[in-house]
Amino acid sequence: MKQFFRSFTNARIQAGLCASLIAVSGLVAEDGNWPTFRGADRSGVAPDRDLLQAWPDAGPALLWKSTGLGRGYSSPAISNGKIFTMGDGLSTVQDKDEYVICLNLKDGKELWRSKLGPAWTKGQESWQSSRSTPTVDGDSVYALTAEGMLIKLSTRDGKEAWRKNLKEEFGGKKADSWGYSESVLIDGENLICTPGGETNTMVALNKTNGELIWSCKRPGDRGAGHASIVISHPGGKKVYVTTTGTGAMGVDPETGTLLWDYEIIKTTAVIPTPIIKDDLVFFTAGYGTGGALVRQIRSGDSVNIDEVYPCDPKLQNKHGGVILIGDHLYGDSGDSGSPFCAELESGEVLWKGRGSGKRSACVAAADGHLYFRYQDGTMTLVRANPQEFQEVSNFTVPGSGERPSWAHPVIANGNLYLREGDTLLCYSLR
Repeated sequence: MKQFFRSFTNARIQAGLCASLIAVSGLVAEDGNWPTFRGADRSGVAPDRDLLQAWPDAGPALLWKSTGLGRGYSSPAISNGKIFTMGDGLSTVQDKDEYVICLNLKDGKELWRSKLGPAWTKGQESWQSSRSTPTVDGDSVYALTAEGMLIKLSTRDGKEAWRKNLKEEFGGKKADSWGYSESVLIDGENLICTPGGETNTMVALNKTNGELIWSCKRPGDRGAGHASIVISHPGGKKVYVTTTGTGAMGVDPETGTLLWDYEIIKTTAVIPTPIIKDDLVFFTAGYGTGGALVRQIRSGDSVNIDEVYPCDPKLQNKHGGVILIGDHLYGDSGDSGSPFCAELESGEVLWKGRGSGKRSACVAAADGHLYFRYQDGTMTLVRANPQEFQEVSNFTVPGSGERPSWAHPVIANGNLYLREGDTLLCYSLR
């Protein structure tokens, strides 16, 4: 049976924990920048070095705390001395609408905020609010609301340049009822995103004016998932890879032609962003689906896939994400709060640990360590060791507990950035 596969960007992890410094498009992994979800190469692995190997009992030193971000699971995007995130019901305004907020990187002070539209209020309260991380490209920042409104703004003052409604203009639809949460991809002069559905499954727009360049149609597509598009280069050919509610797919960046797809059984939601290593693509989903690996094979202008192993429930991950360090995968087992380590090419689980936190754990990595953030607000430091689970330090993030701590951690500038609802906290890792 075909299984679900998700691709991840062209991350080249070198000895131990070396993050890929290859850009996925114009998003260059410059020092101190984390310009989109999971960083410039969307690996979740930061290039920072010489970081703390253990933390004090209360956690690393808190440099600053900023309030006024509102409700939201949007993690921060960092570029050129500024931080960008999204939220609704900001404590600094009277309305309950959704905003993009821009902060000064040095002290967290608000530089500007720009209203996007009504807040996402569907479903139970803990599912509501912003969930997409903005994408920064030069002097522009691109935000996608849960309602499917894509907006381009100026990084200088938040002035809106254009907006597109993925539902109304492209017939887009979600495969689940939780709204859009993709972080759009900027590749050269193009913006690539996933409206979802059969008509315009993936589209490329001119990033300057928003005009349609090409559209990729995937027959039978159930709708967009939550993954962000990544870039792979099998046999030297660029391929856009993502997953929708139907499974993984590879698209030609020049024409929008569907090169390959890998269908899975319908599941509740398909969320984590795929992982790429050379010609391999690993993807995973929760709700019992599991993780699978496929190999892309180039033949001229065509790319096909071979299944290395099908979806294995032991490799499932709901929404905390999975990272690759060397030849090993690390992530939470579903949303159980029990991290696992597995060999990429075999899928063999080497260990499954139990840390200090509870429930779903999202993950980032840097300098030989994993940074697991648990749903209950516990932040942990774990050695990236394929032999055993080794938690080194932990602390409870101030203000956590009222809503799930689902915003992914960000490591940049030698600092750790944690979004906790209306607050962003900046900790020194030096």
